[in-house]
Amino acid sequence: MTWDPKKYNEFKEERSKPFNDLTSHIIDKPNLKVIDLGCGTGELTQKLHQKLSNPFVLGIDNSAEMLAKAPIQENLQFKEKTILEQIDDETKWDLIFSNAALQWIDNHYELFPKIISRIKPGGQLAIQMPQQNENILNKILFQLVQEEPFTLYLKNWTRPSPVLTLDEYAKILFENGGKDLVLYEKVYPLISNKKDDFFDFISGSALTVYQERLKEQEFAALTVEFKKRIDSYFPSVPSIYAFRRLIIYAKF
Repeated sequence: MTWDPKKYNEFKEERSKPFNDLTSHIIDKPNLKVIDLGCGTGELTQKLHQKLSNPFVLGIDNSAEMLAKAPIQENLQFKEKTILEQIDDETKWDLIFSNAALQWIDNHYELFPKIISRIKPGGQLAIQMPQQNENILNKILFQLVQEEPFTLYLKNWTRPSPVLTLDEYAKILFENGGKDLVLYEKVYPLISNKKDDFFDFISGSALTVYQERLKEQEFAALTVEFKKRIDSYFPSVPSIYAFRRLIIYAKF
């Protein structure tokens, strides 16, 4: 997947709000060994490091472009690695953290127990993901790529969201030894200030998986039609986009 740090960071403030909510549930203890799965540019990984007492924090991401922006400091490290490669490693952690990354990994019924198995006894899990199955921009995009000519361009390939319901995550956490569970959905409103704001927001994330599979002209056609449908749903500026995210926390 190709990531553009500049495009992604255009909405840095909006993307940091759920991070603050997620970290508010973490119990700080001295010298925690922490991993951030899907750390992106590492800016929020550094903020996580600053919130904790003398931790060691490792951020992993599979995007060299994102990691090129990562900060450098003592006891804060970054590696280019996929999330699946990392959880195949049997290293265990006091805190496994992931902010807006696990929605890119399939089969959460298998993924979450495997992640949990890498948590030390007494450790914590803190995860935030967009609720892609409920968010209207994701719905519009997913409908569009299932129509011609885009089904032809994509050879009938689509990327359904693997994100589950809160009930399903609660069951997975409980059945794998989770305690003091905190799970909720929260709306983080985005307000458009100009016509293409909502398109620009999603183009830095969910649209990327289609961009890398399409030829330049094909992606240009998808962009034109996607913008048209966004404008139809949000006909005026300013408009509000009720962007839903899931906050998940547990102790083990």
